[in-house]
Amino acid sequence: MADRQNQMKEGAMNKKPILITTYDMDRLECLINTTESPWNRKKTYFDQLDQKLENAKIVEPCDIPSDIITIHSVVRVKDLESGEETTYTIVPPSDANIMRQKISILSAIGTALIGHSMGDVIECHVPSGLKRLKILKIPYQPEASGHYDR
Repeated sequence: MADRQNQMKEGAMNKKPILITTYDMDRLECLINTTESPWNRKKTYFDQLDQKLENAKIVEPCDIPSDIITIHSVVRVKDLESGEETTYTIVPPSDANIMRQKISILSAIGTALIGHSMGDVIECHVPSGLKRLKILKIPYQPEASGHYDR
C-alpha cells in the first residue's frame, strides 16, 4: 500500500507545473517552431513539452531557484528500476553528444527533466520503454552561477 502511494505521489510530481526562465522559454519556443515539421512531430514528447510550457510558471533568470533544472544545467539522476546513477548536461540539440553525457533538451529525457527540481521523480518514454528517474543533485545550474546568457 505504501509503495502504491509513493508511486502515485512520484507520478504526480512529474505532472506538476514547472518553473522556467524567460530566456529558456524563448529558446524552447524557437526550437519547437523550427522543428515542427510533420516528420519531426511524430515524437510524442514534443506534445508533452508543449503542454509543460503551457502550464509553466515563467520567471526571470535571476529569480529562478538554484535547484531547478534549466538549459545547460548538469543533473545527477537515478534510474529507479536499475538503480544506475547518471549525470547529464541538458543542452540545445546542436550541442548534444551522448558520449559526453550531453542530452538534447528536445530528447525524451531532456524534455522530462527541464523545470523540475531535486527530489522530483520524472517519467519519460525512451526507445527501451518507460524510465522513472529521480533527480538526485544539480551540481551546476547556469543561473545560480551568474551565467544568465547561456
